[in-house]
Amino acid sequence: MAATIDGAGRVVIPKALRDRAGLSPGTRVDFHFRDGAIEISPASTEPSWEQVGRVRYPVVGEAGLSTAEIRDLIESGRDAND
Repeated sequence: MAATIDGAGRVVIPKALRDRAGLSPGTRVDFHFRDGAIEISPASTEPSWEQVGRVRYPVVGEAGLSTAEIRDLIESGRDAND
């Protein structure tokens, strides 16, 4: 199957492929460049966490979190520790 990239860099994923991959409107996706090809996969819904000393924080970009989402996660962690 082929598609054309528009002037804004967008491309429509053919419906048959979206259906097979379980992608629906609003589904977040991750893009990866591997071996000269662009791969698209459903984004993880759970962020990865790292810990440095006693501080635990979400890994930026791992789950495609926005800055606001990361701040919310940090605040909810602080609230849980109070």
